[in-house]
Amino acid sequence: MLILRSSPASPFGRKVKIAASLLGLSDKIQVVNADTNNPEDTLRQQNPLGKIPTLVLENGDVLYDSRVIVEYLDHLAGGGKIIPNGEKRFLALRNQALADGIADAALLQVYEERWRTEERRDAKWVEHHAGKVQRGLDHAEANLSSPSESLTIGEIALACALGYLDLRFAGKWRESYPKLVSWLADFEARVPAFAKTKVTP
Repeated sequence: MLILRSSPASPFGRKVKIAASLLGLSDKIQVVNADTNNPEDTLRQQNPLGKIPTLVLENGDVLYDSRVIVEYLDHLAGGGKIIPNGEKRFLALRNQALADGIADAALLQVYEERWRTEERRDAKWVEHHAGKVQRGLDHAEANLSSPSESLTIGEIALACALGYLDLRFAGKWRESYPKLVSWLADFEARVPAFAKTKVTP
């Protein structure tokens, strides 16, 4: 049994869970919650960075981060499933990088509020990362908001990034990106694991 160290709210852990479901591998993975803030959590022995998601293989080897883990899961499923072969591979990986970048920038805004007292928060830092989110969503609205026949890791990552914005930013993005709202509704209808992995605020 593979062991996935993650937390319910992590958009990157969610990406791995949805990928596993689409690849038919969910029953081969045991999800074990991790507390990244707890120095006593075994996560720091499994992954020296102390980050999630982390995947512990049956032979004791450990894989991280989410992009490496989904590559491995696609390999386990026979390859070319959610990470296509040929030229389309690089488009899927690029779209994953964009979506992960949106989630990263959103996460850093959350951390600024969570880790710093109010008087120490840096408005320019928050604005800098908010700009990344906005530009990423602008690009996705213009270029990635048409449902595709087959789902790749790019679509999975984008859905998880949008889901994280719903969770941590009260879904305010929905006011400005109607095509992405429709796209996400289509994704959720096609991928039951998206609803199953949803965390409410």
